[in-house]
Amino acid sequence: MTRTDAGLRRRLGLRDAVVVGLGSMVGAGVFAAPGPAARAAGSGLLAGLALAAVVAYCNALSSARLAARHPASGGTYVYGRERLGAFWGYLAGWAFVVGKTASCAAMALTVGAYVWPGQAHTVAVAAVVALTAVNYGGIQKSAWLTRIIVAVVLAVLAAVVVVCLASGRADAGRLGAGPSAGPGGVLQAAGLLFFAFAGYARIATLGEEVRDPARTIPRAVPLALGIALVVYAAVAASVLGVLGADRLGHAAAPLADAVRAAGAPGLVPVVRAGAAVAALGSLLALILGVSRTTLAMARDGHLPGALAAVHPRFRVPHRAEAAVGAVVAVLAATVDVRGAIGFSSFGVLVYYAVANASAWTLSAAPRARLVPAVGLLGCAALAFALPPVSVAVGAGVLALGVAVYGVRRWWAGRRGA
Repeated sequence: MTRTDAGLRRRLGLRDAVVVGLGSMVGAGVFAAPGPAARAAGSGLLAGLALAAVVAYCNALSSARLAARHPASGGTYVYGRERLGAFWGYLAGWAFVVGKTASCAAMALTVGAYVWPGQAHTVAVAAVVALTAVNYGGIQKSAWLTRIIVAVVLAVLAAVVVVCLASGRADAGRLGAGPSAGPGGVLQAAGLLFFAFAGYARIATLGEEVRDPARTIPRAVPLALGIALVVYAAVAASVLGVLGADRLGHAAAPLADAVRAAGAPGLVPVVRAGAAVAALGSLLALILGVSRTTLAMARDGHLPGALAAVHPRFRVPHRAEAAVGAVVAVLAATVDVRGAIGFSSFGVLVYYAVANASAWTLSAAPRARLVPAVGLLGCAALAFALPPVSVAVGAGVLALGVAVYGVRRWWAGRRGA
């Protein structure tokens, strides 16, 4: 078994890497995102989906090229540090760890809300503990469980698409009918839908655990993204065809409402179960990604050095995983963060902006710089098209991270003097 110098083992092949990416992308968002996106864009929903896909594709190519050059755990934290300097790597890592930790808690609470609404916090904590234990047991166990989750979720989504299209109540005229919110609404919808595709970063953050990363990661990232795009396009078109933009925009559970409107109310419990399983898959992949970025930042002294430890038997960053799991469990038990994680969206776009800026430095050729340039501009546009509260909170959290970085540098300078 190939082992890296840091103690992690390269156990993931192409199929496992693709599955990990799909487990992140085809998550709970597909059951909820179409509603607010349709509310923002109106009849421009599919245009918003296409725009989100273009930005995600550029980000994916940039991330894949960087991962092949720097196949280490940490993703854009490592790329920013190596290509742009320590500060930019730190900023990306801070945005990812803080934002995605809140997202973990939100996914855990989503599981609780679907499985046992009256005990959502209890179920959320149990889900976090169980998935942290799975991750603790080794990357192969995590990949195996993700494979099952992805298969279940794809089967549920396929059932939704078939029922909607075969019901006779789907009308192709609804795909572009109704008022459009204009370019601003389409941009905001793209910003909301973009995060459905953001899971391909999980492949890059596991760079030290992928076999032959220089070949595997550049192949796995576009494969996972392409499959996710097909799934999202099929789901969005079929649900929009049944409900129309207006009803879809006001639907609390868009997919459940769509199958009910299509004349298949018996499928609603299946859709709810699929949403719970999808949230579990997202949570599993999020814990994987956050713990690996935590490992990389701990190695460089930005987080406590004890979090850089690798388990001697399982070859996983067990202390980082346990720490992330503990923080998420506390949040899931005490705070309803589902309505307060707008900064996570802003932070993820900053994270990918750093990835594109890093990829810009890989080559001076104009053709090679086209994709990262489009990705960087796209991330900036989508970030500032988010609701003002999300932008303000996100900028505030990033500013806090910058202040922490500055204080650490100042203190290190004083001690060195």
